[in-house]
Amino acid sequence: MWPTCSRCCGWGPYSDHDKDIEILILRHQIAVLQRQLGDQRVRFQPADRALLAALLRPLPRAALRQLRLLVHPDTILRWHRDLLARRHAIVSRPRRPRRPRTLGSIRTLALRLS
Repeated sequence: MWPTCSRCCGWGPYSDHDKDIEILILRHQIAVLQRQLGDQRVRFQPADRALLAALLRPLPRAALRQLRLLVHPDTILRWHRDLLARRHAIVSRPRRPRRPRTLGSIRTLALRLS
């Protein structure tokens, strides 16, 4: 009976890894909903977004569209892009932010005017 139901409902054959990821996603979504009980609209916190984006990233887009998610799969992909952009911004920023050096000509002019 299960194979018939799964074919009719579009729950295609997933690998064990895909099933584990889906279970983690569903558990996390339930935790988010329980925290926000009573709210009309589900609001994800940045940590929730980061976790869902990281968990869903390995799945192909076709599999994402078959999952029952609280948000649209494109939103999850946008969250993942934002997560990577934020990480890149943190990694690529200078270690010790400093004021840029003043040009020698401007220094000379300031000393001459003072």
